[in-house]
Amino acid sequence: HHPCTVDEKTGLVVDTESGKAVAARGNIARAGPTVYTGRTAKEVCVKLFEGESCPVTQFNHAAYLGRELTRAEECMREGAMYVQD
Repeated sequence: HHPCTVDEKTGLVVDTESGKAVAARGNIARAGPTVYTGRTAKEVCVKLFEGESCPVTQFNHAAYLGRELTRAEECMREGAMYVQD
């Protein structure tokens, strides 16, 4: 996921981090995703939300991630298949 916004003057989609227009066609070089790991949902949440730069900016998204990580942990513990909601 890459944060973008629409430039009101040009109507182009702009990457909010670089300020550059996002290409609609062709390849564009982007940094790879950041991977967060942990043995429990709590460990992953601590790394996400209490680290140096928290990538989550909306409370509803933080709540969603907490619920999904908890469900994923339960599935791992029970040997069940996890399917993201």
